[in-house]
Amino acid sequence: QLQLVESGGGLEQPGGSLRLSCTVSGSAFSTYTMGWFRQVPGKERDFVATIGWTGLSTDLADSVKGRFTISRDNTKNLVYLQMNNLKPEDTAVYYCAASGNYGLGYRSRDYNFWGQGTQVTVSS
Repeated sequence: QLQLVESGGGLEQPGGSLRLSCTVSGSAFSTYTMGWFRQVPGKERDFVATIGWTGLSTDLADSVKGRFTISRDNTKNLVYLQMNNLKPEDTAVYYCAASGNYGLGYRSRDYNFWGQGTQVTVSS
């Protein structure tokens, strides 16, 4: 069983940067694929980024490629989402998730454990 806690959200101006962190409690963190999703009210939860066990394999949604980066530190049970050049359309609640499946995960149903979410608002 894992527990995930996101942090680092907040209000940022367009063009600014934020780094989200996800602290994971539990065993065998390094054997979980990790992902970030985001959701706005009234819409489905959308894929943002995914990272494999070792951190060598990553992928991002087209809408954030070139602006966001996902990384992990298996020694500290942490996953990061570095968000640069933020846009108003990035405004959402961002969720960290863990999947027991091998390989990158793009669908929310691939993930077994979820954090409570952190709000990111991009506005001038």
